[in-house]
This record gives sequence, C-alpha cells and structure tokens, in this order.
Amino acid sequence: MDVFNLEATDTTPSVVFNTRTGELEIEGRSIPENPGDFFEPLAEMLKEYYNSPCDTTKINFKLEYINSGSSKFILVLLKLITKANEEGKDSIVNWHYEEDDEAVFELGEHYKNSFNVPFNLIEFI
Repeated sequence: MDVFNLEATDTTPSVVFNTRTGELEIEGRSIPENPGDFFEPLAEMLKEYYNSPCDTTKINFKLEYINSGSSKFILVLLKLITKANEEGKDSIVNWHYEEDDEAVFELGEHYKNSFNVPFNLIEFI
C-alpha cells in the first residue's frame, strides 16, 4: 500500500499516509467514542512503515479539537515516532494549531517537551 486515505467523520480526523513520500497527515476533529478503534490500526500501520521508512518521515497533526481519549493515543503514536527516531529513522513532527487556540497549542507544547524528536509548533490562521 503506497497511500492510505481515510475520510474524516464528525468524530474522527482524516488520515493520509503516503508511504512513498514518508508523509502522514492527521487533520480535523478527534473525538471518537472509542479512540482505540481509530488509533490502534494507525499505530500498527506506522510500526509496519518504520520497518522500511523513507529517509525522513514527516508527521503533520492538524487537529482542531482533541478529546482526552484521543490525546492518550496520540501519545502512543509519538512514542512510536520517538523510538524510530532513536533507531536512526529520521522523523519530524509538525503540530499545527489555530491562532488563539490555547488548548491545542499547549497540548502540542507538552508533547514537544515530552519527546526527543524534532517537533515544530506551527500556527495557522
């Protein structure tokens, strides 16, 4: 599979994972009732991808709202990314947040300070 594409719903973000270019984008609202059902398959895909990754992997989080269950699974993804990075598989995390959205910004800042991986906080208007 070269490109995995999952459309957004009212409670889950869209996911586009292009394994040819090493780009993963998660965008939208993440408020699923059972976040494991959404994030666990994505974590498995990421693990599989890191067996033979691109030179650099870019992960873009563009989430406008995140519930506490989703934030726990984002931690799981960030742990996978950090482990891969420590194994020499270069990864960059871009955490996009809307102007004036302190909650998403602060969550991104917390993640940035919690993991040893290149992590950019990017404001968009």
